[in-house]
Amino acid sequence: MTEPIVDAAPAIDFDLKNLPKVSLHDHLDGGLRPATIIELAEAVGHTLPSTDPVALGEWFRESANSGSLVRYLETFDHTVAVMQTHEGLVRVAKEFVEDLADDGVVYGEVRWAPEQHLQKGLSLDEAVEAVQEGLEAGVEAVGEGGREIQVGQLITAMRHADRGQEIAELAVRHRNKGAVGFDIAGAEDGFLPSRFRDAFTYLAQHNFPATVHAGEAAGLESIQSALVDGRALRLGHGVRIAEDIMVEFEDDAEDTVGLVTLGDLSSWIRDRGIALEICPSSNLQTGAIAGFGEGIESHPLDMLYQLGFNVTINTDNRLMSGVTLTDEFDLLVETFDYDLDDLLELTLNAAEASFLPLEEKEALVQYINDAYANLG
Repeated sequence: MTEPIVDAAPAIDFDLKNLPKVSLHDHLDGGLRPATIIELAEAVGHTLPSTDPVALGEWFRESANSGSLVRYLETFDHTVAVMQTHEGLVRVAKEFVEDLADDGVVYGEVRWAPEQHLQKGLSLDEAVEAVQEGLEAGVEAVGEGGREIQVGQLITAMRHADRGQEIAELAVRHRNKGAVGFDIAGAEDGFLPSRFRDAFTYLAQHNFPATVHAGEAAGLESIQSALVDGRALRLGHGVRIAEDIMVEFEDDAEDTVGLVTLGDLSSWIRDRGIALEICPSSNLQTGAIAGFGEGIESHPLDMLYQLGFNVTINTDNRLMSGVTLTDEFDLLVETFDYDLDDLLELTLNAAEASFLPLEEKEALVQYINDAYANLG
């Protein structure tokens, strides 16, 4: 099929931080405060690149800017190392929620891999319970400050390991105790979702939703496997679905117009509204969009958005990328001239793609619409 695509409308000025936001793709071990890492590292005897909060934050950002997903993932050695105790997990989760709320997030799904946090003797269930305790403490603290936020856990299995079934069962055990969905993460290239086919079947049999990292470090085969083997309702990143779209640009007197042809896979994803959890800054840093160009202006998210894909905007790892969701919105305004209507649509996309029950999802959508209407 073919679709016309034209330049975006001009942006307007507004206060981005106060906009209500929905965060679907944000890793717990990628959102620590540098000062917290230093304090927890001292307590457990872990050596860091720096014990100065400012310098440590800069080290994480510089490592993340390498353009390599492998090196990007190496930064997690330090954050995971300080998240091995009940106390460490509770603190990190609590602060995670507080930082989301400070950025205007009203609903967030927090993804993390419990299997990576057992080095000090915690069981899988104890780790999940510790994080849930911290998340609830964060929600309570935010409420005491006069704001509201709702959060849920996305229980994640590491795709290079062999614990998929065990982690799927863990997620289902905690479905009414904070867990809202399942994910697989880690090095994508060479580890297709098909490795966890039985685990995904188990989840489907128990009517438990899954989002799957796909289309970041690997391309269309990974995305296809996420849909077929993973029964994914959302795609973590999913940005490389643009490789299944052909664009031929033509210039006329007023606009740059492109003739767009969608392949079978991209048509399937667009037409069925499968959400893409796109993380603009992270995609640039890890090289996920290297095939489309060198700068953020080459990110295909604008094309996907204009073509009607279910695009959501996320941070991925706020510490490593040095960004907030407000920063990512600001980047879209600056790069693609997005206006208030665009940001509202992207936020509603995320709200409707959340793993909330229908009634709570409808309430969230109404809250966001009302907030934007009041801004107008």
